Amino acid sequence: MKRFEEPVVLLIGLGFPARIESVPEAYGLLLDWPHAGRNASLEIALNACKAGMAGEVEPETVAAALAEFARRNDILIEDPALQAAGRGRSSPIVPMRPAPILG
Repeated sequence: MKRFEEPVVLLIGLGFPARIESVPEAYGLLLDWPHAGRNASLEIALNACKAGMAGEVEPETVAAALAEFARRNDILIEDPALQAAGRGRSSPIVPMRPAPILG
C-alpha cells in the first residue's frame, strides 16, 4: 500500500477527525465527497490520487494535495496536539476504507 510518511488528519461528517494514511484512503475519501462540496481543489487532489495509484507520483505528493484540499475547505487539523489525541484505543479518529483498485 502507498502509505504517507505522516497521516493527513481532517474533519469529516459531523466534525469527526479522520486520519488518512495512504493514497487509497485519500482516493476513497475524495470519491465519496458530497457533490455540493466539490471544487477545483478536490479535482486536483483526485488527480494526484489517480497518479499516485498509478505510481506516477510519490505518496507525499498525494498527501500534500490532500492537505491543501482540506486546508482550502477548512477541514484540515494542523494542531499536533489534536492529531495526537486520537492515537489511543478510545480514539475518535475514523479509519477510512481504501478505494477500489483502478482497472
